[in-house]
Amino acid sequence: MNSRPTATRRDSPGTSGVHWRAVTPAPVVLLSGPETYAAGQAVERIRRSLKDARPDLEVVQLDAGKYEVGELTLHGSPSLFGEAKLIEVTGLAQMNDDFLQDTLGYLSDPAPDVVLVMHHSGGNRGKKLLDAIKASGATVVDCQPLKKDSDKTDFVVEEFRAAGRRIGGGALRALVAAVGSQLAELAAACQQLISDTTGEITEETVEKYYGGRVEVTGFKVADAALAGRGGQALSMLRHALATGADPVLLTAALAMKVRAVAKVHQVRGSSAQLAKELGMAPWQVDQARRDAQRFSSEGLVQCIQVLAEADAQVKGASRDPVYAVEHAVTTIALAGRG
Repeated sequence: MNSRPTATRRDSPGTSGVHWRAVTPAPVVLLSGPETYAAGQAVERIRRSLKDARPDLEVVQLDAGKYEVGELTLHGSPSLFGEAKLIEVTGLAQMNDDFLQDTLGYLSDPAPDVVLVMHHSGGNRGKKLLDAIKASGATVVDCQPLKKDSDKTDFVVEEFRAAGRRIGGGALRALVAAVGSQLAELAAACQQLISDTTGEITEETVEKYYGGRVEVTGFKVADAALAGRGGQALSMLRHALATGADPVLLTAALAMKVRAVAKVHQVRGSSAQLAKELGMAPWQVDQARRDAQRFSSEGLVQCIQVLAEADAQVKGASRDPVYAVEHAVTTIALAGRG
């Protein structure tokens, strides 16, 4: 590496950072946020890019919480043999004062032929350093959890697109519902389907691999209850409970579905507009609107009340959490018949 890497700068203070899929080597890179999968992928992308250009790359790993004064200067010093260096620093959220002071000094004159990548998982510790990093124009990579289902579906689509594969809409929704709570699990599920199957991923394929997951079972129970199919909902619920499903998670799935219906009930606007305003995917808005047609305002209030009671009961307020969930399912199914 004969010249200092060119930094990817943010457009202006306060703008969102670089996506982890698009990050490139730069003198200083900050991975900002608690999503360890995104941070790990960003580091791997940088490391792979540097090794492709310089196979002699030296990789140094430091812990900001156990840092000893002078380490950054030592590792950032030019090598006798001119190797490029990648310094990976974890634990910025627990950084000690020595790391803070040394890194503040380093930012004013980053070492040539060195890429410094630091991960801060969140919190106020080291705010002075974080502000200095951002002010310096260093690359800032977003590593925040994907909370919206629309973001998770986008992630899945990109995973399959990168592999040259397609996933159907129903399969996409089922996969996110089944394993969408953690990004690492969702990524692993995508890779398993990519490696174990051929052709387009269908809803039947997802059902085969992940149909037993509690999240899927909970949403299927909720769908049946909201559609007024009380007998089917209770049957699926009892099967789920008999196979070890947690009443807390099942109640959470019910509550999530009912909240979505309540959000769109008697609300005007296009699916795309409401999706943006409500933090939902357009398909979720459409599904919730279909369910909402079966409910009066009074019926929805009744559903929300019974779910609040069930939530308290399955978390310890009752000795019979199973009855609490069954009562909630029955109430929801009956409330939507009118």
